[in-house]
Amino acid sequence: MATKIDLEQEDSLEVKEPKKYHVFLLNDDYTSMDFVIDMLIGVFHKSYSQAHTIMMQVHQGGRGLCGTYSYEIAETKIAQVAQFARESGFPLKAIMEEAQ
Repeated sequence: MATKIDLEQEDSLEVKEPKKYHVFLLNDDYTSMDFVIDMLIGVFHKSYSQAHTIMMQVHQGGRGLCGTYSYEIAETKIAQVAQFARESGFPLKAIMEEAQ
């Protein structure tokens, strides 16, 4: 049987949604547009059309939003971008920012 104290503790517990993080690709002067599109399709599971749109945002605006994820998934996506870019000889970089 629950005591009064147990019930009060249960009522005071508040469940919060985990914070979300935006992952952006950053523009550079060396990474090919085709590689960026391939990265967006392979790592971020975008369609060709979506990947092309994001690649143009990166190219023209300096960065493009790839997706919004939990911290752990955003961190993994950034590591995948870094690994694949390095293996392909490109300096492509991804960053994350806390979503507001």
